[in-house]
Amino acid sequence: MAKGKQLRLTKRVVDAAEPGESRYVVWDSELSGFGIRIEVSGAKAFVIRYRAAGGGRTAPQRLVTVGKFGNLTVDEARKQAKVLLGGVAVGEDPGDERRAKRMEMKMNGLIDLYEEEGCYIQRGKRQGEPMKERTKTYTIARLRHHVVPLLGHKRVTEVGIPEIERFFRDVAAGKSRSDTKIGPRRRIVVRGGDGAARKVFRDLSAVFSFACRHGIVQNNPCEKAVVKKTDHQRTRFLTLDEVALLGAACDALEAEGVNIKALTIARLWALTGCRRQEIAELKWSEIDFERGLLTLDDTKTGKSIRPLAAAALEILQNISPIESSAFVFPADRGEGHFQGTKTIWPKIIKKAGLPGVTPHTLRHTLGATATSSGEALALTGAILGHASLRSTMIYAHVQHDPSRKAADRVGRKIAAALAGKLPISGRSRKTA
Repeated sequence: MAKGKQLRLTKRVVDAAEPGESRYVVWDSELSGFGIRIEVSGAKAFVIRYRAAGGGRTAPQRLVTVGKFGNLTVDEARKQAKVLLGGVAVGEDPGDERRAKRMEMKMNGLIDLYEEEGCYIQRGKRQGEPMKERTKTYTIARLRHHVVPLLGHKRVTEVGIPEIERFFRDVAAGKSRSDTKIGPRRRIVVRGGDGAARKVFRDLSAVFSFACRHGIVQNNPCEKAVVKKTDHQRTRFLTLDEVALLGAACDALEAEGVNIKALTIARLWALTGCRRQEIAELKWSEIDFERGLLTLDDTKTGKSIRPLAAAALEILQNISPIESSAFVFPADRGEGHFQGTKTIWPKIIKKAGLPGVTPHTLRHTLGATATSSGEALALTGAILGHASLRSTMIYAHVQHDPSRKAADRVGRKIAAALAGKLPISGRSRKTA
């Protein structure tokens, strides 16, 4: 469908509108100023366009959302648009009225609005791009599981720094804990705790930043809230002895007949430093065997090119592709990629005697091993696919370990000399 083209909007036309590289609007040829906006993510919403302050070419042009496609049919949206545009003709401004209503919005309504319009990357290389679907799902789930029960009834303008600090402590103490049955053998278990408090605090700060940009609130109360935003703990990584235990556990489980796909994925996590899904969802088209590279199309930081260690390349070369699947590790049943690591990973770390180790620990392990071996931070960042050196700086402390050992060796000699425990050579220092 050509962007900017005017058509009489029908359900068939709206259904056929495909997302593009940027958001666009298809305008209705029957009702001037009425259209359907298609987001990059594929979300669709009915909008009206008008000029405020009595109209005229010098008046500011405004775009107001009527409602989401799905919540409203095309005919229902057209009727609402006629009412709103009719009000514009007699001097009303739906945009100002909507902003006034938003000032009285409650927190649960703000989260609804954020889900509809605000789930975009706010900073960094991908600023302005929509969140990945998995990220958006987890973000909205945290907000609904923690913010709505504890703050959902409050008006947005009533939530200040004291309320944010109290909310953080309540989530950490488990006051948002719940266990809800949603179907046969399906439950949603919300536990809370320190980690959950830190994550949802970052989500809530993004919600208030969105609200600030849209004139719903004047400031973001999360910015000045006194809460423990990080755990200040050293990044967990495995020593080479622990890596050996992990490898032995994988070998033992393979001998026991455990699914080889899960074990191969675990070995590649350790050898590549890739994120969990980057290996689980790996496609054959993303492997450059000739140059020894991974050319990942869609990662946390966008498209990413990673160098492959010879050991990782050898593993991939020994996997036989399945013609019916583009994935290196296809699902055992149906389409899509293999997802059985969730049940097999706990068996690996239990057999290895490494409680609490996660697949992401292996990513930290590769980074720590690289810097401890004297590799430059820039090269370590290239292996891990970091978008900036700042991300790699969490491993900077590790590269000081060898230098500290050297300092200890030299220091022992100096200390021994100071204590008179070393033989003195025949040459003596001249005195003044």
